[in-house]
Amino acid sequence: MLRTKVKASAINNLTDARYFAAFEVDWLGFQLHPGQEHYVPPQVVKAIREWVDGVKIVGEFELQTASEIQTAIDLLLLDAIQVGMLTDTETLIELQSQQPVIKEIVIEGHTSAPDLQDICDEFAPHCAFFLLNFEKNGITWEDLQDGLPSFNLRDLQSICAQYPVLLSMDLTPATMQAAMDNLTLAGFNFTGGEEEKVGYKSFDELDELLETLTIEE
Repeated sequence: MLRTKVKASAINNLTDARYFAAFEVDWLGFQLHPGQEHYVPPQVVKAIREWVDGVKIVGEFELQTASEIQTAIDLLLLDAIQVGMLTDTETLIELQSQQPVIKEIVIEGHTSAPDLQDICDEFAPHCAFFLLNFEKNGITWEDLQDGLPSFNLRDLQSICAQYPVLLSMDLTPATMQAAMDNLTLAGFNFTGGEEEKVGYKSFDELDELLETLTIEE
């Protein structure tokens, strides 16, 4: 088992789904916004779900309305939903979902600590977790230590102390351990990818990360 929560995002093939499920991650996330990278049609999500056990299925949404999100929840029996940067509180209030909500916040090079604090304060009553995505813009652990123009490691420590945060960042085993040592994290987010050929892909880098998180029984 893993020592912290893990969400696998952008799953679009059975190989990834079975790999992460074997490590007993908490969530498998599927992009359900047509036109987005890694989009997975509902029928494919249904088919993959039949092959994995013991893991919660998350629908990942971007600009869909509350009605569209609710339709997907009902159709796919989603265990949780993840909403994007532009999803507002009114949509979540209208949705009134009984499933846990994960709010993704993409960190930019110009993101300021007060701006991030304001977003978290606004959405906290409606969200179970915040997924802070540093990976999308290539912001590393070393960048945080050095300090961005208006955001640094101390600011992130403050946010993590106040709210349940899933960290999405390009990590090595060493920097992941540093993150666990320096932050009060709810868990990590890892991103799936394309198969090298049907039924096969290399998981060497993920193996190292997930093995670092594995508790020996």
